[in-house]
Amino acid sequence: MPHQRTTEQFELNDVLCQNKFCESLTIREVNTFLEFTEAVSYEKGDIIADFGEIGDALYFVIEGVTGLFHDNQGKEVEIGELEAGELMGSMSFFDNQPRSARIRAMSKNTRLLRISKVMYNRLRVEHPYISVLLLEQAIMSLDHLFRGVSMDIASFNQYMYGGIMR
Repeated sequence: MPHQRTTEQFELNDVLCQNKFCESLTIREVNTFLEFTEAVSYEKGDIIADFGEIGDALYFVIEGVTGLFHDNQGKEVEIGELEAGELMGSMSFFDNQPRSARIRAMSKNTRLLRISKVMYNRLRVEHPYISVLLLEQAIMSLDHLFRGVSMDIASFNQYMYGGIMR
């Protein structure tokens, strides 16, 4: 008897198929990727990952917005937001260093796909093509954050120094 898919699996498949991550995957490969993940939900304000933790999972934002926060002498300072389609948690996941940012759900009913390190390692061996696409998605998500921070710094310098290069 074939494996029956739930409504949630169909919905996740539809969301992923609209994302750049899956544009070169077949529907079967998207379903394969989903077998290595678990869907998790958070409410507004919930902490998804915290300072100092070693990343044991990557998170793919399916619905909602998440915020990245830096600790500035005990005060949270937002340094970026991630929306549907973006991957988060990759720095600590890949370098095994403590997280330097807190990830918090910024919207009601934030839905994520979670891929644990164990499942990622299996995916890498069993389906290397999909894992390479996941790495590319991680690079694009980090690039998005870096560009945002770079623009903020450039704007701040323009404001502070009036465009004078130092």
